[in-house]
Amino acid sequence: MTRLPSKPQRWVYAAALIALIGACAATPQTTPGTPGNGASGGSGPSTPPASGPTPGDPVGTPDVAFSGPTGPFTPSGNRDMDAWREDFADRAKAQGRNPAVVYAILEGISPLELYLSEDVSVASTGIADQAEFAKAIWDYLRTAVTESRLQTGAQKLAEYDDVFDVLEETYGVDRAAISAIWAIETNFGSYIGNYDAANTLSNMAVEGRRRSFAEGQLIALMKIVENGFARREQLGSGWAGAMGQTQFMPSTYLSHAQDYDGDGIADVWSYAPDALASAAHYLAASGYQLGEPWGIEVLAPSGFDWAYADGNDRRMSTWRSLGLSPIRGGAFGVDDGEYAELWLPAGATGPKYLLFRNFDVFKTYNNANSYALAVGLLADGIRGQRGPVAIWPTDIPRLSTQEVMTLQQTLNELGYSAGPVDGIAGSGTRKALQNFQKDRGMVADGYASKPALDAVLAAAS
Repeated sequence: MTRLPSKPQRWVYAAALIALIGACAATPQTTPGTPGNGASGGSGPSTPPASGPTPGDPVGTPDVAFSGPTGPFTPSGNRDMDAWREDFADRAKAQGRNPAVVYAILEGISPLELYLSEDVSVASTGIADQAEFAKAIWDYLRTAVTESRLQTGAQKLAEYDDVFDVLEETYGVDRAAISAIWAIETNFGSYIGNYDAANTLSNMAVEGRRRSFAEGQLIALMKIVENGFARREQLGSGWAGAMGQTQFMPSTYLSHAQDYDGDGIADVWSYAPDALASAAHYLAASGYQLGEPWGIEVLAPSGFDWAYADGNDRRMSTWRSLGLSPIRGGAFGVDDGEYAELWLPAGATGPKYLLFRNFDVFKTYNNANSYALAVGLLADGIRGQRGPVAIWPTDIPRLSTQEVMTLQQTLNELGYSAGPVDGIAGSGTRKALQNFQKDRGMVADGYASKPALDAVLAAAS
């Protein structure tokens, strides 16, 4: 096995921490820490053996003693932010967080327009506004599954072949799936975000809609710094606080970050093997099954009852008996006893998939079907199998977020429970629309399109 590149030589605890928070760091200890108090990770030599790191083994927790500035904070220019910060700092210290670390995390935060703009149209960004939900699925895939990513992904499999050998053997996660997530999250580590995790999470907390979540992530950031897993200056993130080459929230880092080369640090920011091992560990813990498909694009016979695309898993023997077959021909390669769900991402006239457990595992990374489909298509494409084969029905007008809300509200008023009126055409909306379509003898594919909305509005008038 070829020797892996070394991590950047930047873990000089005393100098870095003194400069940042007036810290005085003791020599890192080799005794493993306790899972949950520090980042999980494998322990091993700088050139890992063929067996690789052991999943779940904790990273060695440095015995770090901190002292330094504890306040007062420099005013942020936002009274709500300053009041929240004083209160949260007191609560964090009451929970046992080191006062110097609390100060280091919260000093220097400032309002971001994304969260605290006086312009409501700027500061009201929600889940429904994210590309995975707001864009037509074919438009989202056009930007997520690009030729550049497919080619670079194949190159990365070759470049990190030894690393991926270890990850597959250790964690049981397919290399192409890991590479696909790496591609989507940060374009293979080339862009890990230009936000500061502490600042963006503080803004999220002050904004208020996800305050409890944001404060929990800030506590996790404090633990990361307290344990010496990262320096305060290193905690760069994306707009929502996710960090590193595979975009981990701070609490996910504490639970799943892996130390691939056994140096006691899970450096998901600048050392790709650590980031890839961390993603593999997370996917494995989420139930990934090596050797099983994420999904298979299928053909259906004429007259097929699309009401079977109802979100329920059925045995492969059932799908075979109903006439479904792989669109590329040949056998499914999956046992009759395996379960799969029939999914119509763009209705009965678009591509159709049988989805397996690994698709749901992809969604633990980002709970959007379009995201999981992009991961699956990228993983297949990196190996040379491009998809989908069927053509997207771009001629059928899709709904805007506001129109989806109108559809949901009207279905609810008609007695079809679409769930919350949130502008996201999820499983509840699809099932409600399917039931409406079945009652009226329509094609019951549950696809939230302009013709479907017109039919629902006509029924309500």
